[in-house]
Amino acid sequence: MCSIIVSWLPGARWRLLVAANRDEMLERPWDPPGRFWPDQGVMAGRDLLAGGTWLGVNAHGVMAALLNRAGSLGPLAGRRSRGELPLLALGERSAEAACARIVALNAGDYRSFNMVIADATGGFVLRGLEEGAPDATPLAAGVTMLTAYEPNDARCPRITRYLAQFEHAARPMPGPVAQAAEWAAWAGLLADAAPPLESAIHIRPRGGFGTVCSSLIALAPGARQFLFGAGTPLIYYDVYGKVSLQSS
Repeated sequence: MCSIIVSWLPGARWRLLVAANRDEMLERPWDPPGRFWPDQGVMAGRDLLAGGTWLGVNAHGVMAALLNRAGSLGPLAGRRSRGELPLLALGERSAEAACARIVALNAGDYRSFNMVIADATGGFVLRGLEEGAPDATPLAAGVTMLTAYEPNDARCPRITRYLAQFEHAARPMPGPVAQAAEWAAWAGLLADAAPPLESAIHIRPRGGFGTVCSSLIALAPGARQFLFGAGTPLIYYDVYGKVSLQSS
């Protein structure tokens, strides 16, 4: 069960901030963010099993991220790979156009999914429920946490445990050059693996499953930052500058 936390604050310098943990089968191969789709100007991680991505940012400052919904981990014969959905979204120049492209699809072609699509003007939370068209809800101001369930769903132990913590943590204030200290509060929360394990946001490897990587993204008009970390301890670096920033 992956986690994405989004802070949308229209009046801030960095209007949109994103923190994300990817939870996956450890044997599933992947590449860290790179320009694997140069014709689209996309910077994103690459899933080597199906060729898609789980999260990325394009040259126009559009961010798209994908999560599996509960009970739908892994591929299924006869269904398209959900990893193509962020790439379809990132082929657009705005979050609004990207959202329109996804909701025009047939959700029955895919296993169930949640998505976040956003840019510096706002964003959307989308759901694909394996029939009909995916639905979309505009991103509300404040903090939204999404897992395999509904946004800010109090029935999810992880959301119950961490939503308030992200709301009360110091909101990152990135400078013009990425600095790890500016993300310290959020990065620390993403790395929390303390018991009880059923609600921890960072899953230590067990049963061939665990948290495999984390991302921190900031979007402002005409500017973007994308920090990526993997391993234990997490070591973040700026994917645009390839500069190591943090070990925690």
